[in-house]
Amino acid sequence: MASRLVAGERLLRALGPGGELKTEQLPAKLRAELEAALGKKQKKGDPHSGPERLVSFRLIRELHQYLRATGSTLYLHELLEGSEIYLPEVVKPPRNPELVARLEKIKIQLANEEYKRITRNVTCQDSRHGGTLSDLGKQVRSVKALVITIFNFIVTVAAAFVCTYLGSQYVFTEMASQILAALIVASVVGLAELYVMVRTMEGELGEL
Repeated sequence: MASRLVAGERLLRALGPGGELKTEQLPAKLRAELEAALGKKQKKGDPHSGPERLVSFRLIRELHQYLRATGSTLYLHELLEGSEIYLPEVVKPPRNPELVARLEKIKIQLANEEYKRITRNVTCQDSRHGGTLSDLGKQVRSVKALVITIFNFIVTVAAAFVCTYLGSQYVFTEMASQILAALIVASVVGLAELYVMVRTMEGELGEL
């Protein structure tokens, strides 16, 4: 926050020899403080000392109050012609290197998480080579399991038909009745096997 101003040449002339403020009966303390502020030099090699001729707002207010109280024909805005408000340069404190390193680490983690989220549904399969070896192995195992299942189905139905046909010879004397009984039992066994196969395939698809 600004609290001082850089005095212009007009104020310097007013306080200098033969100036308007020399004829005014300024309080000794106020005159001494103004002359000290206007005659102050900047220290060499000290960037925080500021420019020359810095006058605080307090001294300006006291000067203004004195001129109004005495009914002087001098006006403050005329004395401050060419003066500028002094805004000191704000020196930023150095950043903590540990904090900077932690922020960089967090940025990298967030970037990796965002990349994983974006590429979640993207596969690395190369269409020119027909997929990876792991995918090929899964396909081979799936085909092998399907062939075994079909083979077991055929063997089970055929065994049910043969067993029922041979066993029905002790119940039926006609061949047509024996074949019909064997077909009924084989159909029931086949439907049961199909039901089990369908439920098994549904479970496997649900795990994918």
